Amino acid sequence: MDWNSRRITAILENALLEDRATRDATSYACIDPNQRAVATVLAKQDCILAGIGCASRILDVYAVLDGAVTAHYEVTTHPEIFDGVRLHKGQSVAVIRHNARVILSCERVILNFLQRMSGIATLTRKFVEAVHGTKARILDTRKTAPGIRVIDKFAVRCGGGQNHRLDLSDGVLIKNNHIALAGGIAPALERAHRNRRGSQPIEVEVRTFEELEQALANGAEAILLDNMSPETVRAAVERCAKLERRIPLECSGGIRLENVRAYAETGVDFISVGLLTHSPQAVDMSLRVVAA
Repeated sequence: MDWNSRRITAILENALLEDRATRDATSYACIDPNQRAVATVLAKQDCILAGIGCASRILDVYAVLDGAVTAHYEVTTHPEIFDGVRLHKGQSVAVIRHNARVILSCERVILNFLQRMSGIATLTRKFVEAVHGTKARILDTRKTAPGIRVIDKFAVRCGGGQNHRLDLSDGVLIKNNHIALAGGIAPALERAHRNRRGSQPIEVEVRTFEELEQALANGAEAILLDNMSPETVRAAVERCAKLERRIPLECSGGIRLENVRAYAETGVDFISVGLLTHSPQAVDMSLRVVAA
């Protein structure tokens, strides 16, 4: 993750502006402007860490927004602390030495990113571990928080998952609404082959075996098996194994930790899981501050 990129900087800036961090009324009223402090970010539960680079970058962006010369600061971590590592309850994530007002003004924004990203990474790791030993790979979806998709998808990678499409330009995926408006799978595929940009593979969502056969007969290059049972997915895998050309198979819809292993054991290539990013539970972390 390039925390210095314009895209990420804009996300962090918007988060600080949303919180009016440079107008922190409480810290302004209570804390001496020259007070130094040491803050420790602690994991309050076992988790997979994601987003460790956000802390120092948020402090940098705050300094720009504040428009003042900000006192020297340090953000230090143990060499064994990095994105993707497993943390244990009570473990230190990072130590921040900075102006006390700045620490307090940035506290919530730093924790919001660390907690959400680590929550996504932790859930993703559970899914990855659940399918261990099979060929299946866990994918995310575009069901992300508006405006911070790149952050959410990075957290998935920290958990060991893989990213599907980052955005709508990132591949051709013909879903049920496209099929309905195009007049069926055959005309949708014909237009897609004719109009696609470059060599993007064309994936088609199917919900029945009849639709699967139509997609295969009309040049689908990848298949998304949507809301099918593990038994039906297994049959689809067996059907596609008989083809002369290899068709990557992905399944989605109703995938949970309780059933993901059953889907993985069908031999499917990919399993996309929307709940990784559309409703993650934030990891519990805290920031404890003492005077320097």
